[in-house]
Formats: sequence, structure tokens, C-alpha cells
Amino acid sequence: METISARWARLEPLVTVVGPDDDRPRPAVLLFHGCGGLRAHLPRYAEAAKAAGWRAFIVDSYGPRGWGRGFTLATVCTGVVFRGYERAGDVLAAIHGVSRRPDVDPARLVLGGWSHGGWSIMEMMTETPAPGRLGLADPGAVDLAGVKAVWLAYAYVGPWAFNRMKPWRHCPRVLALTARHDHLTTVRNAERVNAMIRQCGAEVESWVADGTHAFDEPTSNGPMRHHPELTEEALRRFAAFLEDAVPQA
Repeated sequence: METISARWARLEPLVTVVGPDDDRPRPAVLLFHGCGGLRAHLPRYAEAAKAAGWRAFIVDSYGPRGWGRGFTLATVCTGVVFRGYERAGDVLAAIHGVSRRPDVDPARLVLGGWSHGGWSIMEMMTETPAPGRLGLADPGAVDLAGVKAVWLAYAYVGPWAFNRMKPWRHCPRVLALTARHDHLTTVRNAERVNAMIRQCGAEVESWVADGTHAFDEPTSNGPMRHHPELTEEALRRFAAFLEDAVPQA
């Protein structure tokens, strides 16, 4: 079983870093892709963070495991392998690794997850950090105090998300984006989850966007349809959320 440090050592070589060209400790946002893997929309969010003076870290959970898009579409997106509670260890390891960089302020971190990435963040937040949990030997070694906010973009909260109504162990500010025409959840189900998160004292802003699941990806696939105008609004809200949730020092 991997330690936190070993998991980060596996992920770090394929992490994409976007931010101002300096070595000043800056707030950081960690971006976790959906089940389809790295797509063209996440770099746009990273650039929005950079424009706001942040460092962004796009974490690839598939490349370090040797998985291609065809494999993950057929297995991860169908729930056969690598469910959110199995990927949650990547989230914890990324918090550990990024917070130790000299160009990052470890007290000002934000997590951002899209679909499967949002599910993984939520699983990390609900899990007891006992040895062996999250597929890690030492999950309790990571302090979540520096995580000040979470951006959840159409997070998966369907049947396989068994812990979606389980209380979080750390309760930062949240912006929960729900797609009104999401084929994976109803708005009612998503709002129930949001209400549960609020019960631990977290401030949860709910935005119901009039689009489909993955509307901000620049492709259309099956029931998912790209919506350029709504994508621009999502980018605007993302940047505003960073500024409002974690003001610059």
C-alpha cells in the first residue's frame, strides 16, 4: 500500500502547473478532471486562475497509471473501475504535495473537481483518515486546514456515490454547479447533497446552470452538449469564486 509521499511521487511528473512566472508563495487551486480524462476545458480554468494571481495544478490521475482515453471511457465512466472513493487518495496526495512547494501558500488552497473529479473530492472529505483508507498507508498525515474552498462542477452524485449523504470531516466554502439537464442526476438529488454539506456549517453556493453534463467541454458526446456562452459564465464564476473565497493577501 502506498504512502502519501509515494502516491504524490507517482502523480507529480504529469501534473500541469500554470501560474505567474515568479517564485512568490501564492494561493493555489488543484484541478481534478472528469472520467474522460484531461480535456481542453481545464487549461482554460487554469488560465483564469493565473489571471487572478493564482497557481493552478491540473492533476492527471490516468497518465501515471498508464490509462488511455479509450480504456477510461469504457471502464471508469461506466463505473467498472476506479470509482471516486478509490481516486480520493489522489486528491489527498495532491494536497500534500502542492502545499509543500515553496511557491504555494499552503494556507490558501482550493480544490476544483469536474464530474468524477468532484466525486473524488467529496469522497476524500467524507472518509475517516485511518491507516489503509483511501488506498493509502497514512492518510491522516495530511492536514486539510489549508483547504479554504471547493469548486464542484456537476459532481457525480449518482447511485455509485454511496457516501454522497455522509457528513464531511472538513467543511470549507463550496460552490456547487449543477447542470439542469444532467443525465446523471436530477437537480433535486444534487440539492439534497448540497443541503447535507451545509449541515456541517459550510457556506454552499448553488448554481443551477441551464446546460447538460460537461457543457463546458468543447465537444459534444451523446446526451452532453457544449454550450460556449454558458462556459464563459462558468469561467467568470470560477475566477470570482477564487477571489471571493480566498482573498489575496
